[in-house]
Amino acid sequence: MTAREEVLARIRTALGDGGGAPDEAPRAYRTSAGLGRPALIGLLTERLHDYGTSVRRCAPDEVPAAVRQALADRGARRVVLPAGLDLTGPGGGPGGDGPGGGLDGVTLIGDDDLSPAALDAADGVVTTAALAIAETGTIVLDGGPGQGRRALSLIPDYHLCIVRTGQIVGIVPEALGRLDPGRPQTWISGPSATSDIELDRVQGVHGPRTLEVILAGP
Repeated sequence: MTAREEVLARIRTALGDGGGAPDEAPRAYRTSAGLGRPALIGLLTERLHDYGTSVRRCAPDEVPAAVRQALADRGARRVVLPAGLDLTGPGGGPGGDGPGGGLDGVTLIGDDDLSPAALDAADGVVTTAALAIAETGTIVLDGGPGQGRRALSLIPDYHLCIVRTGQIVGIVPEALGRLDPGRPQTWISGPSATSDIELDRVQGVHGPRTLEVILAGP
């Protein structure tokens, strides 16, 4: 039986009188990368670098300081912060407005349903993530606390994303097992980019031109 005949036979069975159900497709794909945390961190970092994404490492309690340094290096002074992201702690300060306490010299703008024009006028956005996939170098956001609505990671030109090392999985099936399919997911593999018919690569067409990741944890 050819592959075409097999597919058509399964369709006929599914549309028939219910006398028989098609066999389940074999599932021989990998369900785990089988890597320890150090290997996952190394692989994710390598993939992110391949996409042109900058990666910073820090301890969990050094996240505010790492964010502050990243924004200073970028020259970002007005940054959007989603609800649920707390940047108080070492490196944080009272200088900003909005949620999270603030960072010295940076105005933090809380997302109170900001318009696309207001998001575009900001210097960038800081978010957390739902998880990261090492093998594909993908960051996944699902709108949870600290992540905000999808527009936050699509409109500002600069996206600084905080990923905890414990959120890194090896491959896509592991990610799907952790994610809630009912939540609005955004999968990000490097800065937004596309190519025209002449294969000229342009960044920033469908989202931020610059993606930077802070990996927090051991």
